[in-house]
Amino acid sequence: MTAPTALIADDETALADYLKAQLADVWPELRVVGMAHNGVDALRLIDELAPDYAFLDIRMPGLSGLDVAGKLAGSDAAPQIVFITAYDQYAVDAFEREAVDYLLKPASLDRLRQTVTRLQRAASEMAAAPAARPDAELLSKLAGLLGGGVPSNRLEWIRAAHGNETRLIAVDEVIYFEARDKYVSVFTADAESLIRTPLKELLDGLDPAKFWQIHRGTIVAARHIAGTVRDFRGRTLVKLKTRPDQLVVSRAYLHLFRQM
Repeated sequence: MTAPTALIADDETALADYLKAQLADVWPELRVVGMAHNGVDALRLIDELAPDYAFLDIRMPGLSGLDVAGKLAGSDAAPQIVFITAYDQYAVDAFEREAVDYLLKPASLDRLRQTVTRLQRAASEMAAAPAARPDAELLSKLAGLLGGGVPSNRLEWIRAAHGNETRLIAVDEVIYFEARDKYVSVFTADAESLIRTPLKELLDGLDPAKFWQIHRGTIVAARHIAGTVRDFRGRTLVKLKTRPDQLVVSRAYLHLFRQM
């Protein structure tokens, strides 16, 4: 019996690796034959590798997961598709009513087991298999639900080291980032973790409306800023709402606080 195969497409490498590891845990027989980090590569690899299943992130550069699924709709050779999404419960409920399978990032093992059971059941009941393949009308409804467009590529999760543990941190939980030699510290309300991503590369993946660079080595989440104070040296310091730390603002970024 041929082992089932799958492709994972997610522009966030850490989350793609995380899903692959989880799939190996809950579905050992499944072979992940391809990994893509944008929609164009996902479509190409699906054509080249013909996987049985495709786990598609909805938000990807090039082509969204919805775009990829739309181009595959109606094809007998199309894999069964599971959408990966970071949308809230409202969107997830809508997906479920429409009978499209989905995983909310980061997927729990229990939720992933449900998906695997659903896919295995569909595979054993070939007549039910098309139900996991969204048609064009359904994709249109989903696109409308999501606002009709796929915005630019932004980080939503960060995989960071915390002692001997690897943590998956939602970007919304981050209070500030601080560059330190070869690492960048990621500060949340109650912890400091480390990543290797350079601060400049990190900045490119953050929403500039939500995260402000205030120093060559510091990026802070605007919603966590309580205000600013001057120290005895005349420097402007950012006070935070949920941490006692005070962050130095360099002259190049003082304009961010002139109205505060």
